[in-house]
Amino acid sequence: MSFLRLTLVCCFVLGTVSCGDDADDVGIASECENTDDCDNEELKCLTDFKGGYCGISGCTKNADCPDLSVCVAHDDGTNYCFRTCTEKSECNENRSSDNEANCSSSITLVDSGDSKACVPPSN
Repeated sequence: MSFLRLTLVCCFVLGTVSCGDDADDVGIASECENTDDCDNEELKCLTDFKGGYCGISGCTKNADCPDLSVCVAHDDGTNYCFRTCTEKSECNENRSSDNEANCSSSITLVDSGDSKACVPPSN
């Protein structure tokens, strides 16, 4: 194998291994006890949810939310930035089995769209 080919293979492998989901990096949807547990300084620990939920309350549009999250009108009357998802496992990367969030399409998005979002259990 030529040096160039070996270098390209190594770069590809390293790039693939280091890739992760941006939502996991920022901590959106992570379980928390206080805001210090949330990886991103714009996120707050929303303790109205079982196990806490790293997110943002009071959003008025998707642009208020971090990447890979949407502004959802929750049934408690408050809008929250919740992580987008396609399956439940994405919602629970950083949550215990006792506090699992659901990947739900039964949500009211503040902006139009057809996203699913990780909805945590309420206290």
